[in-house]
Amino acid sequence: MQKFTPCLWFDTQAEEAAQFYTSVFKDSSIGEISRYGEGMPKPAGTAMTVEFTLNGQTFTALNGGPEFAFSEAISFQVDCADQAEVDEYWAALTADGGEESQCGWLKDKFGLSWQIVPRELQSVLGGPDPAGAQRAVQAMLQMRKLDINALKEAYAG
Repeated sequence: MQKFTPCLWFDTQAEEAAQFYTSVFKDSSIGEISRYGEGMPKPAGTAMTVEFTLNGQTFTALNGGPEFAFSEAISFQVDCADQAEVDEYWAALTADGGEESQCGWLKDKFGLSWQIVPRELQSVLGGPDPAGAQRAVQAMLQMRKLDINALKEAYAG
């Protein structure tokens, strides 16, 4: 069992969010769902908490009310093997009202922030050529979705 489980606070969309996230990521599933009963703060039958797992990482989604919203101060970084995987996750997570940001960041339709990062990014940002790394950083600052070939070209000069 993992020691820490991120708990994501939603107003009323915890179950919908868990279904969405498990449809985006492979090897994912929804676990136990606890529901509000009569006389509780939400209508009876509404999900209170939803346990779900994405690629072996367990999360809890909580329908706690409108008091708190997600911010960019917390995000989930998705390690992508290649550009095709970057493109796949980017498209899925920005669909239906998600928002693109810059430098590989986005918000999904629930307002949760994600960083969609190609595995090769570190080789151009932290490579042995400081001038190349600077060019790659400057190129990245102009991007929304990261383009690993364009970053490599910038690094190479």
